[in-house]
Amino acid sequence: MDVDSTADGARLEADSDGVWRIAPAPPARPRRRNGPRLPPHERREQLLDAARVVAGRDGLAELTMQAVAKQAGVAKPVLYAIYPTAPQLLDALLRREHSRGIAQVLEALPADFDTSDPDAEYEAAVLAFLTAVRDDPVRWRLILVPADGAPASYRGLLGDAREKIVTRCMQLLEAGLARRGGPTDVDTELVGRVLLGFVESLGRLVLSDPERFPPQALRPTVRALTRTLPASP
Repeated sequence: MDVDSTADGARLEADSDGVWRIAPAPPARPRRRNGPRLPPHERREQLLDAARVVAGRDGLAELTMQAVAKQAGVAKPVLYAIYPTAPQLLDALLRREHSRGIAQVLEALPADFDTSDPDAEYEAAVLAFLTAVRDDPVRWRLILVPADGAPASYRGLLGDAREKIVTRCMQLLEAGLARRGGPTDVDTELVGRVLLGFVESLGRLVLSDPERFPPQALRPTVRALTRTLPASP
């Protein structure tokens, strides 16, 4: 069979009997759409959102530039223009989620105990944190269970944030113990670290099995911890 093409892409095919027939042009391959043009800050957020989806679905080890570009619905050059390398993309994602997560923690902590019960405030703050973990497991898995693929600089960032939270817990402990009447011989730094480690462990339980460990089911455990610091008579 002889084949020729017309100007519009249609094909002229000659059968064995010498009769020429016009065959329709083959469909054009669809071009990848990059979506509407976005300002740089919006494009960054779009790409980080896509990276977050990939990390949550496949894990940090599978956070490739190709997978992120596909998830975002853009060509790879668009991604490379904002984040030239995969480590830069990963670093930006981890730092964004860390910043938002730590802001949630600090927001949940009470400002003072001037007109409130310290034990009730502590319980409410922990439940607010556990609810945040349940509602956004991707973010909190990156914070509470950093994978081997996380860069060392990110682990340092987590350590610095943890120290900041411990310091805030110590301040609240001192104010809370004074308001509830003791005990007075408490190492607030030690107790602050124990409380933070306890809360982090509860958060990991919520991540590992949210059906078995929903935040409300952990309330009695949270309440029991405050009873380990009895008030003075």
